[in-house]
Amino acid sequence: MQTYGKVDSKFRFVILASKRAKQLLRGAKAKVRTKTKNPIRIAQIEVKEGLIDYEILQPGPEVLPETEEQVFSAGDVSVEDVDDGAVAGEDEVVEDEEAESPAEDGYEEELPGSDSGGEKDDA
Repeated sequence: MQTYGKVDSKFRFVILASKRAKQLLRGAKAKVRTKTKNPIRIAQIEVKEGLIDYEILQPGPEVLPETEEQVFSAGDVSVEDVDDGAVAGEDEVVEDEEAESPAEDGYEEELPGSDSGGEKDDA
């Protein structure tokens, strides 16, 4: 089993090492002396030796809207608010456009290998 120093999980080890490597790339001084100049390796060594301090932040209480604000019912919208499918407050009404089918524009695509009764090249 691999050890990750004083870090409790391999996922936290990776996160800490990546954040430390970014610090090293931005010019932070290394806390260990090594042969390698690779900032990723240096960061991994520092985390494994416990030289990097970190704090696990606990999530705060979530701010949830009141229950009255969460529920939207059809009774909340009056007929005056709706204008031909547009919601009140919108600047532009998007009209529903029907897509043209290939038969309407006079172009029908023949698929290769399909027998449409047309001419075949016997070359």
